[in-house]
Amino acid sequence: MPKNILNRAYSRTLTKQHKIAIAGVGALGAAALAFTAVPGNAQTVTTDAAATQQVHYADTPVKDVKGSLTDRLAGQTAKLDAVAKQQAEAKKQAVAKQQAEAKKKAAAQAAAKKAAQERTDKAASRSAQRPAMQMVAAKTYSNNLDGWIRQSLDIMKSKGIPGSYHGLHKNIIRESSGNPTAINDWDVNAINGIPSKGLLQVIPPTFKAYHVAGTSWNIYDPVANITAAANYAADKYGTIDNVNSAY
Repeated sequence: MPKNILNRAYSRTLTKQHKIAIAGVGALGAAALAFTAVPGNAQTVTTDAAATQQVHYADTPVKDVKGSLTDRLAGQTAKLDAVAKQQAEAKKQAVAKQQAEAKKKAAAQAAAKKAAQERTDKAASRSAQRPAMQMVAAKTYSNNLDGWIRQSLDIMKSKGIPGSYHGLHKNIIRESSGNPTAINDWDVNAINGIPSKGLLQVIPPTFKAYHVAGTSWNIYDPVANITAAANYAADKYGTIDNVNSAY
């Protein structure tokens, strides 16, 4: 191989190696320059600052801080529980009060309803009784001996005076023949100025003494005369039925 060709090849190889070497030296130089740019006492200053700076610790141990926080949280929880308990109790009392008021209102309504029902029942009872009373009051009697005797018997029954239709009728026929205005002007009573009068020939003092309330005070009134005579006979003989002659 010619010499000049070898020389060019070597020259190219050397030049490439030189470039690498020069690049490495440049890099090392830059690093050296950078290191040299830092003050010589930089390490000492950093070390001294680290040495002179003190680490301060809290006076209260960490566990005590944790305990204090726990106690505070527990206190807050207790307060919240107390408030919740008070609210629950207040709600319970409010519900109880509402229930009591509702119960009281229901009782009052029931009492009012019962009272209204009782008034209605009483009114209905009075209405039921009224027709019967009206029927008695509206009962009519014939204006003759039969009617007078029957009306007297109804009054006697209401007053508890004993006597029968037959007992009244037989004594009326014997005493006055059924004449309501009959008067005896010949017996001892007439001689004494108190003659017997009416259907059952009653003297005025006896009529006055045995007069039955609700009847006329006129001694000649047929019903009043019969009823007073029957009352007198019941007192003296037990009943008008026991009278068979002058009495």
